[in-house]
Amino acid sequence: MAIPISYSLRNLWARKLTTALTAGGMALVVFVFATVLMLEQGLRQTLVSTGAYDNALVIRRAAGTEVQSAVDRTQAAVLESRPEVALGPDGVPLVSKEVVVLISLGKKGSGKPSNVVIRGVGDAGLTLRPQVKIVEGRTFRPGSSEIIVGRSIEERFSGVALGERLRFGMREWTIVGLFDGGRSGFDSEIWGDADQMIQAFRRSMFSSVLVRLNDASAFDSFTAALTDDQRLTLEAKRETVFYAEQSETLARFIRILGLTLSIIFSIGAVIGAMITMYASVANRTAEIGTLRALGFRRGSILLAFLFESLLLGVIGGAIGVAGASTMQLITISTVNWQSFAELAFSFDLTPGIVFAAMTFAVGMGFLGGVLPAAQASRMAIVDALRAA
Repeated sequence: MAIPISYSLRNLWARKLTTALTAGGMALVVFVFATVLMLEQGLRQTLVSTGAYDNALVIRRAAGTEVQSAVDRTQAAVLESRPEVALGPDGVPLVSKEVVVLISLGKKGSGKPSNVVIRGVGDAGLTLRPQVKIVEGRTFRPGSSEIIVGRSIEERFSGVALGERLRFGMREWTIVGLFDGGRSGFDSEIWGDADQMIQAFRRSMFSSVLVRLNDASAFDSFTAALTDDQRLTLEAKRETVFYAEQSETLARFIRILGLTLSIIFSIGAVIGAMITMYASVANRTAEIGTLRALGFRRGSILLAFLFESLLLGVIGGAIGVAGASTMQLITISTVNWQSFAELAFSFDLTPGIVFAAMTFAVGMGFLGGVLPAAQASRMAIVDALRAA
């Protein structure tokens, strides 16, 4: 005969303070666990959304980032002539020859310097990235010392408001527009004309070449052509893949550090749940003896106490996930270890993270309750009633 679920619910309600403290401890652990997963997911989502699947980014072989890469003008011209490259309405290849450099800017409030990506783009730069929208002002004019600033840069750094002048590359640049990169990594960049950037930074080569393929399935043939052409020392990656790789090192560090902390904290939460359940067993000895005398079997006693512990885990998990969900309102920034530039991103809560966090919470409840439940189920009827 099974013990009604309402019995376990009433027992938890009767011990409100103990229940709240135990569930609160579990909630804090789940909050940390879910927040770490959200942080990693937000970082990956920011960089993956930076690219488009039918775009191919070409850099020098073995160059881990665009900053380390170099593509000369002859090689760029060869890329433009490839049949796999899509053409715009005017018949011009959809290619953006780009220059990527780092400069240092002071943050608002503290004035602390941090690296910022300066990207010189070609005529098709905006066309190839439809997620980038001008939200204030206008885009820069080709051939001019005008720049546009990403939304995250304008929010976090001083001296980069619309209409202000920024000095780098031995000249002054006028900020004529602010753009929104759709929560992508482009939000943390400053854009201008590629040819002007090359002159300002006294370079002779581009950093990368971004091309739109006429068919996403043409990527393999495009890559093979680059490998076979002896004039080229370049490699192509899908833009989405390239930016996903840029997040790998930092995401791995966040995951390992966060999960280590979660495991350490979870041990304390499990011990707390175990103490709570052992105390519950000790205080309800007579009650357990009465239940056994009424005909409830050992298995029913075990399941009833185990259910209480699992319910504590579910309550704690729900509170922890609810708290973690509020972190989506926060945008943070850190240094991308691949490019050494500052990158802003948000926490991202997905159904998969909710499931993982709730599973983690239920697991803590199970570990904390299985031994006390087993002890309760093993009590002999006579001993339990005598102890009463």
